Amino acid sequence: MLDLIQQRKTGVKIVMAVVLGVICLAMVITLVPGLIPGTTNAGTNADSVARVGDQQISRLDVQNMLNRETRGQTLPPMLRGIYAKQVVDQMVFEKALELEADRMGIRVSPEMETDRIKKYLPMVFNGDTWVGKDRYTQEVQARTGMSVTEFEGFVRQQLVEEQVRGLLTDGITVSPEEVNDQFRRRNEKVAIDYALIKPSDLEPTINPSNEDLTAYFNKNRAQYQVPEKRSANYALLSADQLKKETAVTDKDLRAYYDQHIDRFKVENRVHVEHILFKTLGKTDAEVAEIKQKADDVLKKAKSGANFEDLAKKYSEDTTADKGGDLGWIVEGQTVPEFEHVAFSEPKGTISDLVKTQYGFHIIKVLDKEVAHTKTFEEVRSEIEPVVQEDAVRAKENEVYEQMAAAVRQSNRQPLADMAKKFNLETGTTQLASATEPLNGLGNSPDLHQVLFELRPGELSQPLRVERGIALVTLKDDQAAHQATLDEVRDTVLTNYRRENATTLAKTRAEELAKRVKAGEQLDKAAKAMGIEVKASEPFGRAGQVGDLGAASQFSGAFSMPVNTTSGATAIAGNWVVYRVTAHDEPKPEELILQKPQIEQQTLQAKQQAAFEAFRNALEDRLKREGKLVINDSALKALSGG
Repeated sequence: MLDLIQQRKTGVKIVMAVVLGVICLAMVITLVPGLIPGTTNAGTNADSVARVGDQQISRLDVQNMLNRETRGQTLPPMLRGIYAKQVVDQMVFEKALELEADRMGIRVSPEMETDRIKKYLPMVFNGDTWVGKDRYTQEVQARTGMSVTEFEGFVRQQLVEEQVRGLLTDGITVSPEEVNDQFRRRNEKVAIDYALIKPSDLEPTINPSNEDLTAYFNKNRAQYQVPEKRSANYALLSADQLKKETAVTDKDLRAYYDQHIDRFKVENRVHVEHILFKTLGKTDAEVAEIKQKADDVLKKAKSGANFEDLAKKYSEDTTADKGGDLGWIVEGQTVPEFEHVAFSEPKGTISDLVKTQYGFHIIKVLDKEVAHTKTFEEVRSEIEPVVQEDAVRAKENEVYEQMAAAVRQSNRQPLADMAKKFNLETGTTQLASATEPLNGLGNSPDLHQVLFELRPGELSQPLRVERGIALVTLKDDQAAHQATLDEVRDTVLTNYRRENATTLAKTRAEELAKRVKAGEQLDKAAKAMGIEVKASEPFGRAGQVGDLGAASQFSGAFSMPVNTTSGATAIAGNWVVYRVTAHDEPKPEELILQKPQIEQQTLQAKQQAAFEAFRNALEDRLKREGKLVINDSALKALSGG
């Protein structure tokens, strides 16, 4: 927990990371309509988001906590609502727990608080002597991002929570039967043969007549609506054309070079490849064996073997796939032992073994460069596109401002006049809805918003679009209406095929299952129907089943006897018939190795479930007693609705 406090930059992140995992529970509880079911606005003032007992949680309290968590960044409305719920839930629970702890007679003594602070911030004590208020305040703020009041409140709340949890969960145990059941569920495996029938494979075979399609359309007519569509006339300042017309001179390039000369300075650097033999955590005997192996590889490298191939075969570094290539490194970038050899070996040589804290290295020096500043000619081709891009952007911005000023004078000017004045290319878009791309201009949200707000004869302000800067006027406006079959024929055909292919896939799966149930073998019955049968590898409950996806979809297979066949089963939009071919029970001797972990995880799960039940019951009781009230309107205002 000390590491957590030292690493987190904001106070709320520490609260969200409380060992008890309370915020995870809050997330589950709040992802349903309404923060807490059955809440009302009674008993809270307009600024209060919630009241717990006599304590109010104000909008400002929640806002401050939310700002600390998000570091002042603006969140999308949906995320803001979820974050606000989390924060309110946590603050409500903390105050509810304080209320309940007081009722239960649970107290946090100054000694307990001091011991916990010593654990989190040992640097604020010299032995048993406190370093003083000023130093303590600095350390708390620097290491936790909290004020002293917030930090000490967090410490007290955690101690209260731990005591309550202890009272609730200390008597919970895990029985041998529970361990055995978990062991079996985690380790048993089954294998299946399966016939997969995909509706998507059947769609091309479904070719309805015009009468069938018309009947389907008439039956589902209500779902086929044509939204409002608009088209535009536009005048465009093309970025590509502007780039062709914008040339940069040597004077421009040299000015950029001189202004950014520091960018072209190169430090002493060396381009190296290496092969690493790791020794971290190894015994002396193991290190000796690793060194012998490294010596053997070194001999091969110095005898002319391909260094990159050796690195791919033997190196334990992440660069092995790249032949050990570390790229260019500069002084101070690597550990001293490695750096000394890399910078002292001549270009093209292979070093002897180099021992570092990571292990043994073999280093090959590919190239070296002494510190220098690249000349103008060396970087000319590099900076020319940058300078040209800057010039294009400057010209684009200049014309943009001129166009905007002209439109501000009158937005009823003919588009052709503006195109002639600013040498713009002109064009017309097709009719498109608010979500469809406009040919010639792209799919900019700003463009669509402006187009669907324009009135006839009105000229837009200049807009930045994919191809440059555009002025648009409304050409045609087609009102939203009930679609005819001709307007949506392709969509109707797609839906018809999809719907009927799904029905056909189910029918075929049911027919296959029926034939197997009547005595046919799965593979023979499937072959007669033109369906392929595949065999899976053995899989556990948390595994994957071939091309079918998660094994959790086949939970029934674990209770089926070997050589029995399922009925038609819907799996992720497809239909499957499968036969259990093997059921591997876990080996009893493995239980000895897994038992401690299973016991611990099962105990933690039961303890967490008990604590969650306590939390829910506590909140329910406080609401019934009128001691917990949520102000829904304040919460909605806080989260943007």
